[in-house]
Amino acid sequence: MSSTAPATVGNALNPNIEYAIEARNISVFYGSYMAVQDVSLGIARNKITAFIGPSGCGKSTVLRVFNRMNDLVPGARVEGEIIYRGENLYAPEVDAVEVRRRIGMVFQKPNPFPKSIYDNVAYGPRLLGIRDKAQLDDIVERSLRGAALWDEVKTNLKKSGLALSGGQQQRLCIARTIAIDPDVILMDEPCASLDPIATQRIEELMRELEEQYTIVIVTHNMQQAQRASDYTALFYIRKEEHEGRERRWGYLVEFNETYQIFNNPQMQETADYIAGRFG
Repeated sequence: MSSTAPATVGNALNPNIEYAIEARNISVFYGSYMAVQDVSLGIARNKITAFIGPSGCGKSTVLRVFNRMNDLVPGARVEGEIIYRGENLYAPEVDAVEVRRRIGMVFQKPNPFPKSIYDNVAYGPRLLGIRDKAQLDDIVERSLRGAALWDEVKTNLKKSGLALSGGQQQRLCIARTIAIDPDVILMDEPCASLDPIATQRIEELMRELEEQYTIVIVTHNMQQAQRASDYTALFYIRKEEHEGRERRWGYLVEFNETYQIFNNPQMQETADYIAGRFG
């Protein structure tokens, strides 16, 4: 193991893997501040990929690049390419709203709308122009079943989504995401505010959803990454002094199959982080 060894498991794409998304030399800036530098990795189709690393290392920033959520941040700028279905998602002609339909997102804190369970799930399809009641009923049931929530709420769909437990609210948000039939689901620490039982249910649900969707999850919980993901990317922080001030930015240390990351890391930084020697 060597900290100077080439991160072939990080900045290289495997020709034998089918990728849903390819990040090519991605750097993210907020104004003049560089938050993430030169990240390249591939997100394997119908697999779960976990991003781990200390706070401030850029893992959530990279996640939000995949569906152009950073577009909503004033002064944000992305360099490099995100390739999805053969297109660069940052090309001028690409519609960011359509990107977010294809690449959905579930946030750290459950954020159901102050509407009924039914209307939460039907919200996206209605925005897409679906008005037929039977079709909406079918989408709501299918999505709630897909989020493993149907049996718990099917007799009370008029109940407010805000009245559900935290774990149920997060599954409702997942149902709302899959109701618009995305290809990829991004999850930014979806279990951070949940108790262990609800966390286990979300992890089980991710494994069920993996058969139909490509999933990327950001997590601070290394045990969760081990349990729930097929691939893991470790991000870390670089620092330097510049004109008397410290500059910090995130970078990709290593990216590989989860088993390899945790049992046979190729980079010293990975081994140290997993062992808790820093971070």
